[in-house]
Amino acid sequence: MSVIRADTAIVGGGLMGCWTALMLRRRDPAHRVVVLEKGVVGAQASGVNFGNLRIQGRHPGQLPLAIRAAAIWERLGEFVGEDCEFDATGHLYAARDAAEEVAKAEKTAREAAAHGVPATLLDRAGLAARWPWLKGFRMASWSARDAVANPRLVTPAVARAARAAGTDIREATRVVGAAQANGRFLVEVAGGDTVEAGQLVNVAGAWAPEIAGWFGEGAPVVPAGPPQFVTDAVPYFMRPSVQAVDGSVIARQTRQGQVVVAGYPRGASDPIANRAPVDARRTLAAMGHLVRAVPRLRGAAVVRVWSGIEAYLPDMLPVIGPSGTTQGLFHAFGFCGHGFQLGPGVGAVLADLVLLGRSETPLSLFPITRFAAGEVAQAEQFRREFDARSLAQAGIAQTGIAQTGIAQVGLRQPGQEA
Repeated sequence: MSVIRADTAIVGGGLMGCWTALMLRRRDPAHRVVVLEKGVVGAQASGVNFGNLRIQGRHPGQLPLAIRAAAIWERLGEFVGEDCEFDATGHLYAARDAAEEVAKAEKTAREAAAHGVPATLLDRAGLAARWPWLKGFRMASWSARDAVANPRLVTPAVARAARAAGTDIREATRVVGAAQANGRFLVEVAGGDTVEAGQLVNVAGAWAPEIAGWFGEGAPVVPAGPPQFVTDAVPYFMRPSVQAVDGSVIARQTRQGQVVVAGYPRGASDPIANRAPVDARRTLAAMGHLVRAVPRLRGAAVVRVWSGIEAYLPDMLPVIGPSGTTQGLFHAFGFCGHGFQLGPGVGAVLADLVLLGRSETPLSLFPITRFAAGEVAQAEQFRREFDARSLAQAGIAQTGIAQTGIAQVGLRQPGQEA
């Protein structure tokens, strides 16, 4: 049994935790940081997400944080020494004929522009002129600054950079308890060791509410993940990432030619069993939506299907900021499937809070204390991204959400004739 002493202990070795560690060490090389990860770095939502680095289409309150994050992504090589397949592809937020979809795309462009992120509205003719392979959309908001990266590469690269900067990252180290005594945090890990630290950062994803609960607070996290799949390589043509307003199509093509696809509705995940099963009917539906939007992909083979364990909150806003009960404790979790792009910005903000006690990036919408007064209303986006089956599996009552049907598709499974 040993005691590990640090200035800041970070619980969670995902993207948020590794970026926080790197930012702390870059800003104060004398600041002792230990990261405690129950598995391996980047193994959960950080490593299995879609890889989108979009600014547009977010809640307006997240845009300052997203812009701060984008400035770091655009200098990724400087921070971690690797590009991790970062590619400024741009992003299309595309609406079909429904008036509410068109209004949402127009609103997205206005909100991005209001925060200094150029977004261009393109009508059907404009889309056809620039991307003739995209079908069935009336108009779209086009953001050229948005980008993509490979999530399987990013967190390990940030972790390597954090280690090189002097961070103590301990994998296969499960935290089993934590408390504060005499102004210091005592964090117990399986096996009997204890980490003693002046500050504690809770970035444990879907497992974060348990840690918050040790300090008398919490949040109604729903563990879930989007069904995703990737095709075999086809000739590269799909330069921007594409997201349908209704979430039926979220797709991007890698430089190697594979097409990565995600979509709604989310599926329930199990953080206890550490499983994120994908209902085959969801995959079939997503395949059909994809082929209708990008007919050129008819005949591509689906080579892998997966999901992840992400943390969702009913108002579709994350928790970021200081504890409401305990001085020196900070939380950042519940990114609702939109956290990959925010990662370096969150790390920078948490470093602000730990080192300075404040941040110039607005955080007023994200306190954990918003859940202390009672039930928080479900956002329309939450209702749109989950269907009744997902919510029932997660033990949440909800009405008015349509089930996902099985679509007729034109993609083939590996080994089938095209």
